[in-house]
Amino acid sequence: MNAMVLTGPGRPLRLSEVEKPKPGKGQVRVKVHACGVCRTDLHVVDGELKEPKLPLVPGHQVVGRVDSLGPGAKAFQAGDRIGVPWLGGSCGTCGYCRSGRENLCDKALYTGYQVNGGFAEYCLADERFAFPLPPDYPDLQAAPLLCAGVIGWRAYKMAGPGKRLGFYGFGAAAHLLIQVARRQGKEVYAFTRPDDEESRAFAKSLGAAWAGSPGEAPPNPLDAALIFAPAGDLVPAALRAVAKGGTVVCAGIHMSDIPSFPYSILWGERTVKSVANLTRKDGEEFLKLAPQIPIRSEVRAYPLEKANEALADLRAGKLQGAAVITMPESK
Repeated sequence: MNAMVLTGPGRPLRLSEVEKPKPGKGQVRVKVHACGVCRTDLHVVDGELKEPKLPLVPGHQVVGRVDSLGPGAKAFQAGDRIGVPWLGGSCGTCGYCRSGRENLCDKALYTGYQVNGGFAEYCLADERFAFPLPPDYPDLQAAPLLCAGVIGWRAYKMAGPGKRLGFYGFGAAAHLLIQVARRQGKEVYAFTRPDDEESRAFAKSLGAAWAGSPGEAPPNPLDAALIFAPAGDLVPAALRAVAKGGTVVCAGIHMSDIPSFPYSILWGERTVKSVANLTRKDGEEFLKLAPQIPIRSEVRAYPLEKANEALADLRAGKLQGAAVITMPESK
């Protein structure tokens, strides 16, 4: 099969012909139709996440159909359309797993990081950690739901019930979660790069009450801020923007160092939280919610061999919505 392979940190992915994987116990093999491109893929490729399996096939927002089943696999049948997310497995026995926090498991495995992912014509998945997908979503539109959507949903829940939300960085996750927020009667204030008028216009087209740069004060104090961009200097900016009792949620797996800041902007029972990965419950909740809104994902498609171009466009902030890698059978 064809796959885009990472051979070392900082190197471009290489289009390679590799052996088609064989499913093991409890696994299914997925014929990939589409795979979303996530900022976490950038962190893996650029060497900011330090423990990838090498060589590695990245990609963890995988949409495809079950092609074959390994021994003991029975959750799906051949031909079923499923999604494969970032969390590819956990031990199931530690205190975190037993308390519903499998996202914190020290022995967890991650798709496109410790196990090969979806920038390929086929991939494997532990059937326990794959999701059936809502039928109303074509493959390309379903792919961003699996990480930008699911982990964005986890961050959204952690922000609490406040009415006014700030979204710092308006990319794949923000453009999905603003649709949830607007449906629930909340106001969204979008913060983008100072020169990114296109993203501000995109945010306003989706119902943002205001859009500006991180250095600007929003017209109203925020109840919570969700930081989707991997820039640590946004944390003090967000703390200054939230009201007393407000929450700042850091929604990425990697972030640059947070600079020192005065205690006065944290005081007043403001809270800073981080989001780690996802649980299967998050995925089940969000994939049930998405068609009820209904959430619509804006995507730009790239063929498999152009995966490096998709990563470069994401790195440069050239995307509105999400990038998705496609296979010839994608629809």
